[in-house]
Formats: sequence, C-alpha cells, structure tokens
Amino acid sequence: MPLTENDVLNAGASAKSCKLFDGGGLFLLVTPKGKKWWRLKYRFARKENQLSLGVYPDVSLADARELRAKYRKLLADGIDPSDMRKAEKAGKLAEELRRIAATRFMLDNDGALSFRLGNRCLALNESETTELRAFLDATRGVTIRSKSCR
Repeated sequence: MPLTENDVLNAGASAKSCKLFDGGGLFLLVTPKGKKWWRLKYRFARKENQLSLGVYPDVSLADARELRAKYRKLLADGIDPSDMRKAEKAGKLAEELRRIAATRFMLDNDGALSFRLGNRCLALNESETTELRAFLDATRGVTIRSKSCR
C-alpha cells in the first residue's frame, strides 16, 4: 500500500532502523535517532543496489516519487542510475576545476601572463611571459634521472 504524507510525518524513532515501503522500490528508512532517508532499491545487471534520494523533509514524498520515476525510466533504458549520478558528479567536478584554472591563469591581450597562487597574484610583462614560455618549451622533453643510493 502506498505511503501517505501522514505516514511519513508520523514515522518515529524505534530501537532499530525501520523501512516504510511505498512501492516500485521506493522506501523511507527511519533511523533509531529519528532521521528519515529516502532510498530507492533496484536491480541492475543481476545485482541489487540502493540509491539515496535525500532526507525528509528536504525531499518530500512527491519529490521522492518523481525521482523514483526518473530513475526507473533510466533502468528501463538500460542505464544504471548510480553510474549516471557518478558521471554527473565527475562532470561537475571537472567543470569546477576548469573554472578555477581559468581564474588562476590569465593571459591578457598584450600577451602578458598573470596567475594567482592562493591570495597572492603574480603578473609578468610580455617579455617575461615570452621567456617563461621558451624555458618551458626547452625543458618539456628533459627527464631527470637520479642515482640510486647504495
């Protein structure tokens, strides 16, 4: 039988964790401390998995049902929702790193380089930037070999 908003609201803490099932793999996990977590239980590639959908009341019953429908559609299309979320997270992290790098190193119209290290900013003029580029190009193919201690 599907959950109602009253069922979710009145679910209280008990000695052990308790699961209140809504259907279609969606359930509310109520911890002994009274925390309420939405979870989606599903099978993909013959393995049982769980996906966290959020904490009640931040994620309402209606929101949890929408997320369940979204993830079940992905499963029907042959996509593991967990893998998709990991890929989205990795994409967001990569975008954040690109944004940080873009603000860390800046090349102005004159060809002068400036970069930020922590709270400090270093600005090179055009000739210093050219020298730095030449140095980096010259050292790019150099490998450092150390002698092992005997």
